[in-house]
Amino acid sequence: MSLFKARDWWSTVLGEKEEFDQGCLCLADVDNTGNGQDKVIVGSFMGYLRIFNPHPVKTGDGAQAEDLLLEVHLRDPILQVEVGKFVSGTEMLHLAVLHSRKLCVYSVSGSLGNVEHGTQYQIKLMYEHNLQRTACNMTYGSFGGVKGRDLICIQSMDGMLMVFEQESYAFGRFLPGSLLPGPLAYSSRTDSFITVSSCRQVESYKYQVLAFATDADKRQETEQQKLGSGKRLVVDWTLNIGEQALDICIVSFNQSASSVFVLGERNFFCLKDSGQIRFMKKLDCSPSCFLPYCSVSEGTINTLIGNHSNMLHVYQDVTLKWATQLPHIPVAVRVGCLHDLKGVIVTLSDDGHLQCSYLGTDPSLFQAPKVESRELNYDELDIELKELQKIIKDVNKSQGVWPMTEREDDLKVSAMVSPNFDSVSVGVFADFQRQSTDVEVGADLVPSVTVKVTLQNRVTLQKIRLSVYVQPPLVLTCDQFTFEFMAPEMTRTVGFSVYLKGSCLPPELEGNAVVSYSRPTDRNPEGIPRVSQCKFRLPLKLICLPGQPSKTASHKLTIDTNKSPVSLLSLFPGFANQSEDDQVNVMGFRFLGGSRVTLLASKTSQRYRIQSEQFEDIWLITNELIIRLQEYFEKQGIKDFACSFSGSMPLQEYFELIDHHFELRINGEKLEELLSERAVQFRAIQRRLLTRFKDKTPAPLQHLDTLLDGTYKQVIALADAVEENQDNLFQSFTRLKSATHLVILLIGLWQKLSTDQIAILEAAFLPLQQDTQELGWEETVDAAISHLLKTCLSKSSKEQALNLSSQLSIPKDTSRLKKHITLLCDRLAKGGRLCLSTDAAAPQTMVMPGGCATIPESDLEERSVEHDSSELFTNHKHLIVESPMPEVSPLQGVSE
Repeated sequence: MSLFKARDWWSTVLGEKEEFDQGCLCLADVDNTGNGQDKVIVGSFMGYLRIFNPHPVKTGDGAQAEDLLLEVHLRDPILQVEVGKFVSGTEMLHLAVLHSRKLCVYSVSGSLGNVEHGTQYQIKLMYEHNLQRTACNMTYGSFGGVKGRDLICIQSMDGMLMVFEQESYAFGRFLPGSLLPGPLAYSSRTDSFITVSSCRQVESYKYQVLAFATDADKRQETEQQKLGSGKRLVVDWTLNIGEQALDICIVSFNQSASSVFVLGERNFFCLKDSGQIRFMKKLDCSPSCFLPYCSVSEGTINTLIGNHSNMLHVYQDVTLKWATQLPHIPVAVRVGCLHDLKGVIVTLSDDGHLQCSYLGTDPSLFQAPKVESRELNYDELDIELKELQKIIKDVNKSQGVWPMTEREDDLKVSAMVSPNFDSVSVGVFADFQRQSTDVEVGADLVPSVTVKVTLQNRVTLQKIRLSVYVQPPLVLTCDQFTFEFMAPEMTRTVGFSVYLKGSCLPPELEGNAVVSYSRPTDRNPEGIPRVSQCKFRLPLKLICLPGQPSKTASHKLTIDTNKSPVSLLSLFPGFANQSEDDQVNVMGFRFLGGSRVTLLASKTSQRYRIQSEQFEDIWLITNELIIRLQEYFEKQGIKDFACSFSGSMPLQEYFELIDHHFELRINGEKLEELLSERAVQFRAIQRRLLTRFKDKTPAPLQHLDTLLDGTYKQVIALADAVEENQDNLFQSFTRLKSATHLVILLIGLWQKLSTDQIAILEAAFLPLQQDTQELGWEETVDAAISHLLKTCLSKSSKEQALNLSSQLSIPKDTSRLKKHITLLCDRLAKGGRLCLSTDAAAPQTMVMPGGCATIPESDLEERSVEHDSSELFTNHKHLIVESPMPEVSPLQGVSE
């Protein structure tokens, strides 16, 4: 038996499927026996009135037939029951029953039976009041200081207080600002009613103020009549408690002091008569009912608080003295004297569980059985210990939370790109800015290709969501697919088309299919969330067509390899016609946007040259060339194939793209600021005109209409300029990402960086998927590169101690960013190593020719590196010296 369980003294279940609330329970000597024994009075929403006199033979007995003194069906729902001196001419106790539209007062009496069945009880209706408004709750007391009788105050659902002087109706008053009724209590010491309004504040109204205020029947009078007669209902005091109240109780210490207890949704408050807080207590659980009563300690009050965790807490002021567990959630709690047992706690649940219990301890009669003694076999214990240690060691080696059988793939995701274009393209070729008039695309259509994603699950899965992403301006016909349920060993296939939309090129041809799903388990039927993904590569011909090679180009790039050159026809089938010697060493590409790229392969020097008029256009062909070369030699069984770059880094061309992108960002910021000013001016003119039009005496407009029209045209023009700048900024950011990919590729080939080091560079240079005015590419990349320069690429402890700004904001210019990029290349050229491990912050000892300038200690942007990208590498001839190819022409030079 648990020490903290309420001891069941007597209990019963009332009726079937009946409902009860906090006003449905009352304890009093309702039959006026005079022996101090209370009776339990219970009313239900079904209209049943029951009176119990519990007297169990032994503790824990259920209700006997003779315990129920009276059971009457009153037909109307019973909202509240109270016992008091409600009948004039006598001080005997009577029972008041509140219905929704009626107040009834009964006398309860018992007559001695003629046989051994005992006393018979009956109720007699003394009087009743039919209510004009729907009742909510009631309170009673000696209102106005009357002696020897109790008056009743009923609160209606619309906030009206109706006072009844026993058999007669006295008056009714509306509470000011009432929206929803709250709990109601009467304080006899201050002769006031206390309630909690819908404004979440405790309000006190004097009875005298209520009695002399304007009658509720005159509520609809005009304001002039209200001011001319009667008194306004004024609140005595208010206190904002910030939450709704469940109940209010008044407890008096003595004749000179009393306390107002308010039970809120999360706290309970103790207030003085004047409305000041005496103390408050934050509750751990959601309360359901409470009952304050005087404590045996002078100056303190005990409070019983029931909550929705089936617990009954006993507080002495704010100190928790006892906690006991109940078999139900109490909605009403009372304390009384039953069968000569004082302090019995009576609780009632909303479904009719009535229990009389007490707090205390019962002796435990349970004795643990003796354990049979046996000798320990230490050899068997050693064997068992070794087996357990082996299991623990195997689990630690697995490095996983789930068992090996569950670590297998629950869902396999695969993507297949169709080798052929769609027969009917879904993309329309429009708004392409062609660089030459001879660029034509058949039927003005952009080709589209179909991609199919297949999901194969091994176990039951729920809430499957497939999301597909490709780099803009590539678009999908559908990028979201949802499946609510997949049975084990089930296969689902979805298809969608990809095409190019816009005049610029995507920075990557790689797509990503991500699947999020939930795997249900025995302990978690809702499922454990997991994610699986699959990447797919789109064909180059989706954005590119065969074109004529160009002999001249503004930007050229040379990639060195360690193997003999491969025929471009083998690498790019479908982009050139097969010649007689089967050795195609020059090939032209024409992008759908109009730009051209030429690829040349040298027969003697194991080199490939890519050239174009646009620097960023080189990226896609260069990346495609390296990928196809690697695939080609892997099929040949050659594993030592490698590419390298020995030319000078094209930082100047890269910096021009950065400047153009930054210029568009600044221009967009200025345009938005100017648009905001014009919008403020437009609204100000509108207000002026509205004032003129509302004026009763016509006044000249003073050309305000002309000014309004001109401002409107400026707002429209600025809005169009902002949209055009946003389109240009998107295209510039796409070109900048392509150039950034190219620079990262060249740095990796130049310094022979590993895959992890290239991933660090990509994280630093490509942190954003899209560019915004609030967070742009320049400040984000500058912060990332500065972090690399002061950690893994630092040269001294002073650089590591340099504090960088933690707030990212748009810079004044790009000089700081360009200086940091140049410095990053210089550090890598001098032996720097990219690393994010814990020892990355330690100064690196690098032996290298020449010196290396450190980051200035004062501010990185005050001291700039005085050399540009070409002068920076003058001490390292292996970086800028390139074996020249014959300078006859780009096409002739590689063919000799």
